[in-house]
Amino acid sequence: MKRALLSVFDKTGLVALAQGLIARDFELVSTGGTKRALEAAGLPVTGVETVTGFPEMLDGRVKTLHPKIHAGILAKREVASHMAALAAHDITPIEVVVVNLYPFAATIAKPDTTRAEAIEQIDIGGPSALRAAAKNADAVWAVVDPADYAQVLTGIDEDDSALRARLAAKVFQTTAAYDAQIAAYLDPEPFPATFTSTFTKQQSLRYGENSHQDAAFYVSPDAPAESLAHAQQLHGKALSFNNIRDADATLAMVNEYQQPTVVAVKHMNPCGIGQSATIEEAWDKAYAADPMSIFGGIIALNRPVDLATAEKMHKLFLEIIMAPSFDDDAYAVLAKKKNLRLLTVTLAPAQTKPRVETVAVLGGVLRQTTDTAIETAADLTVVTQTQPTTEQIDAMLFAQQVVKHVKSNAIVIAKQGQTLGIGAGQMNRIGSVEIALKQAQQNANFAGAVMASDAFFPMDDCVEYAAQHDIKAIIQPGGSIRDQDSIAMADKYGIAMVTTGVRHFRH
Repeated sequence: MKRALLSVFDKTGLVALAQGLIARDFELVSTGGTKRALEAAGLPVTGVETVTGFPEMLDGRVKTLHPKIHAGILAKREVASHMAALAAHDITPIEVVVVNLYPFAATIAKPDTTRAEAIEQIDIGGPSALRAAAKNADAVWAVVDPADYAQVLTGIDEDDSALRARLAAKVFQTTAAYDAQIAAYLDPEPFPATFTSTFTKQQSLRYGENSHQDAAFYVSPDAPAESLAHAQQLHGKALSFNNIRDADATLAMVNEYQQPTVVAVKHMNPCGIGQSATIEEAWDKAYAADPMSIFGGIIALNRPVDLATAEKMHKLFLEIIMAPSFDDDAYAVLAKKKNLRLLTVTLAPAQTKPRVETVAVLGGVLRQTTDTAIETAADLTVVTQTQPTTEQIDAMLFAQQVVKHVKSNAIVIAKQGQTLGIGAGQMNRIGSVEIALKQAQQNANFAGAVMASDAFFPMDDCVEYAAQHDIKAIIQPGGSIRDQDSIAMADKYGIAMVTTGVRHFRH
């Protein structure tokens, strides 16, 4: 009779698998709760302590860590000395190892979990048995995922060595991810000497940025609730690579605002942001900010979508609409467009602490804390003779909060609660100023607009151009060796200028 070792935390599909193994003339060896579950199903099962001649001990910390288990797994069947050693020590070879691991990630996700509780969810025997089986995959089935049980039974029947090899690789992927989660928990230092991360494929994508590129979407086991990884798609086509990038950028923006806000994004840059007393009015402002660029845009709202707002959005071609929820009648209107993607998302609480973000480069990654800085009136230093009005300060602070989400060099023209023009990603700052102002001056709401810059002005040409195009107040970080030139230019034209001391580059 052949032997199979079953020791699982997740009992999904266990009984059916065990029945299938018994039907294929396997003796079942098991531990603790797994053994009890099999006995409760009326299946014959041998306790691991009977095989090892040694009881489970240390509150279950030691169960399968024994030569009679590991030698039975690791013996190379084609090596005569290995098989002779098994016979000499009365060890039966183990042909199938079915193990899944203690739920470490789920345990530490609970806010009240103590360190001692987390430590007890670090599986030792499970990974050891799985790694041994995966190492010897030429002869042993290493099974870590209940989703694979059905194909394992078929594979046993067909002696499918290719499947055994794939399952072995899956074991090492699983244990590597498991160890990475434990290491991150034990050492929360964001920049350790060795950085190991783990992700699970959530979906294959039709293609990447372009149709000739392959792609997939992977998510982190500790992805925050307000991330796209936890969004629920209610309607429309599957998200594309570019949809996911844009939607992620849009969520990062809308998560910063507390009052009713609508964010419209194209190619990871905002093309319109509106704030008001109601979400419908916020939509009106976001749309009016740039009615051309919003075509095909990604929209995020930080309030439930009501019917009035839905009817206005329905008139446009939009790729994605994200919100905490959709009123039933609003959803009915928007769902008439079969390809429009509708997603519900969780929004972050106010004043979210900085996280660490990772960006891939060829041969490595860059890691940094996220830019969560939001300037207030107390952070502003007036550097010009002209003092800004209260209304201008409010508008500048709004523009400053937007500019950090725009690709550098970044310029935002705005009034309180509405962007009017955005210049993004230009190789020189004056180019961004020109683009932003050209767009803004087409807006009927332009009079009294202010300008924000993500970094200092290296010379006074940006200030002069803004002054010549009716900008009356400017917010910028300051810090250039030629700051005084820009300040003098602002004074020449009677512009109020404030500095923040905080740069907001976004590359």
